[in-house]
Amino acid sequence: MSGTSNVKYLSSSEQDTRWGLTVNTVGHQLIKPNSVYPSASHPFHYLFSPEKGRILNEYQLIYILDGKGTFVSMNKKKMQIHSGHMILLFPGEWHSYKPDKETGWYEYWIGFNGQDIEKLVEVDFFRKDNPIFNIGLNENVIQLYKQAANVAQEQTTGFQQILAGIVHLLLGYTYSEHKQNSFINMNVLDQINTAKHLIAENYKTEITPKDIATKINMSYSCFRKVFKQYTGFSPSRYKEELRLQTSKELLANTTMTSQEIAFEVGFDTPYYFCILFKKRTGYSPLEYRNLAQGKHISNDLRHN
Repeated sequence: MSGTSNVKYLSSSEQDTRWGLTVNTVGHQLIKPNSVYPSASHPFHYLFSPEKGRILNEYQLIYILDGKGTFVSMNKKKMQIHSGHMILLFPGEWHSYKPDKETGWYEYWIGFNGQDIEKLVEVDFFRKDNPIFNIGLNENVIQLYKQAANVAQEQTTGFQQILAGIVHLLLGYTYSEHKQNSFINMNVLDQINTAKHLIAENYKTEITPKDIATKINMSYSCFRKVFKQYTGFSPSRYKEELRLQTSKELLANTTMTSQEIAFEVGFDTPYYFCILFKKRTGYSPLEYRNLAQGKHISNDLRHN
C-alpha cells in the first residue's frame, strides 16, 4: 500500500450541467490501521461521524482497493465490505461506512450528479437497496480513477465532459463486472457462454431453447431464466436478434431480395420476416436497404 492521498473538489457551469453529468469530487486515500476516519481535511459538507452517518446531495462511487470495513444505509442492513467492492452512495440517502481498525483500507471515490445517472436509477440499473457491487480487483477501474484524478488536477477546457465519460465507464464496469461475478459464483457462466455459441452457430436452423438446455445439461426453466438474466434476451429473442443482424448485413451489402434473405437466415416465411424486421427496426427491409446504401426514402414509401 502506498501512503499517497489526493483529493480534488470541482466546480461546474450551467453548460456542464446540460451535458448530462457533472463531477464534484475525485480522490483516493490510504487509511492506515487505527487511524481516524474520515480525515478532518475534507470540507464540512463531506465530513461525518461513522456512528451518526450522513446524507449527501450527490452520488458517489467508492472503490475499496485494499482492506475491509462495514457499510450501512437507510435501505441496506449493515454488511461487511472488502477489497474489490464498489459502493454507490445515493443523494438524500442516509448512510455510514468505515474501515476496520485492524486493517484500514485504500479507497478511491468520485462524486457526481446529473440526469444521466438519474435515468439509470429510474430504470433500476442501480438501486438504493442494492448499493454494493462485487467487481473484484479490476485494473481498468483503477486506471479510470487515476485518469479522473489527473483530469481533475489539470482542469483543461472540457474537463467536466471528460470526467463525465469516465463516470459512465465506471458505472458500466461496475454493472458488468458485478453481473459476471454473480454468475461465476453460480457456476453457470460457462454454460451460458456455451449456449450463446450454440445459438450463434445454429441460428439459421430450427434449434430450440429446449435443445440448447439439453446440450448444456441445464433444466429448461432454469436455462430460460438464467440466459435472460445474463444476456437481457430470452433464448428465442436472442436467436431472432442474430437473424435480424445478419439480415441487415445482407440488405446493406448484397442484392438479395427480402424473400431470399428471409429464407437464408432461417425465417419460415418472408411475410413474418418483413413484419418482425419493421417492428424491431422501424423500417421495412427495402427502406433499410435504401438507408444503408445512402438512397433517399420518399414519403410515399415511408407510409406504405
